[in-house]
Amino acid sequence: MEPAAAILLAAGESRRMGSLKALLPWHGSTLLAHQIASLRQAGVDPVVVVLGHEAGRLKPEVEGKEGVIWRVNPDYLQGKTTSIKVGLNALDPGKPSAILILNVDQPRSAETIGYLLLQHRQGGQSITIPRYRGKGGHPLVLDSALLEELKSIDEESLGVRAVVRRHQDATLLVEMDTPEVLWDLNTPEQYEAAIRGES
Repeated sequence: MEPAAAILLAAGESRRMGSLKALLPWHGSTLLAHQIASLRQAGVDPVVVVLGHEAGRLKPEVEGKEGVIWRVNPDYLQGKTTSIKVGLNALDPGKPSAILILNVDQPRSAETIGYLLLQHRQGGQSITIPRYRGKGGHPLVLDSALLEELKSIDEESLGVRAVVRRHQDATLLVEMDTPEVLWDLNTPEQYEAAIRGES
């Protein structure tokens, strides 16, 4: 079986954070470098990093990295779906067994990613979603059979959420024992709480 691919979204403006989130310190590295390392350690190949805002500052984090493809989304201001589609279009449609979608401000460990991918493969469902204490989190893992459907998403129809809704009956919910699947670091307060390991 071909390995799963990942779309790692790092195109946003980081307005609420006040500084470029991808370059924030995280476990001795940056959020972007940490995410790439975690995905690669979990067996993801390739990791497609989508850049946009201040792409020039982030290119050194992705250039020349094994198993990493990077693309710049010139339309990132039009919404997250444009970045997802840029990432999807960088994939060889015949290669990934599944597609994992994650934002750069959602740091996850290699153990969490690896466990989710294992559950996805064993579960045999189209979509796998992690949960913590009953609340849905990220990353989403989607079967590669959904690739063309994912390429048609747009902001008006709620993007990936619309795909998930259409496939509710083929979705596996995986309860996790770590709050990290809920981490979404949009503000300095959320960033500091995640560093402390809080939900």
